[in-house]
Amino acid sequence: MCLIAVCLLHLVAAQLGATPSTTYWTPCTMDFQAPDLTHITLDNYFTVGRNGPGSGGESFPTDVGLTWGRQLSDRLQFEFGFDVLEPSDHPLFFSAKVGFPEGKLSPRAPAVELGLFNVGTERGVTNHNVLHLIVGKSLPREAGRLHVSYYVGNGDVLRSSDGRKENTGFMVAYDRWLVTGKFMIAMDYASGDNAIGGGGIGLYTFFTPNIDLLVGPVWFNDEGLNGKMKWTTQIDMNF
Repeated sequence: MCLIAVCLLHLVAAQLGATPSTTYWTPCTMDFQAPDLTHITLDNYFTVGRNGPGSGGESFPTDVGLTWGRQLSDRLQFEFGFDVLEPSDHPLFFSAKVGFPEGKLSPRAPAVELGLFNVGTERGVTNHNVLHLIVGKSLPREAGRLHVSYYVGNGDVLRSSDGRKENTGFMVAYDRWLVTGKFMIAMDYASGDNAIGGGGIGLYTFFTPNIDLLVGPVWFNDEGLNGKMKWTTQIDMNF
């Protein structure tokens, strides 16, 4: 997970539902990409029922991302990847995350991880450089999983549509199997009147353990940056 003229503003926003392991709109998740697999994602965000451009209709650039995971030790995991967003002027973004999955620090310990995302290549435009600390825990009686995160990014870039610095905030996410191995509900939210701020709720459908489709709506805290609510379709595959 998806911008200064319309195209640039869309570029900044769309990168959230992308290469770093995500819950829905945000990378607030304790999941890591599995070692020895290549993960590819194809994400789209678009309005529905608003006609074409100029009449309220709009979309973010299509996001194609690749992610790889590594097992650094018995306890410590790592993932890294990149996204390409097209069409856009500065399409390349990088991400990485390292930490201890749930139960690794002790049998009942939560996941504790440190991630970096939205590392763009154009200084002062796409280099959000967002650092976030994630804590995640499975709830009792198979009631799903809860993930929380605090983030801080580049204050020269993460700003509201009226120019205020909005480079810190929190993220929260929840997911739960509706039918184990087949359907999962996921929801998340990021605070801040910036390109990151927003969230939504969606449904994962797993066609196989390594191929899934996520669909649902995403709302934004600052419509001056990201526009009106958009629907997302996200295809994920592991090789």
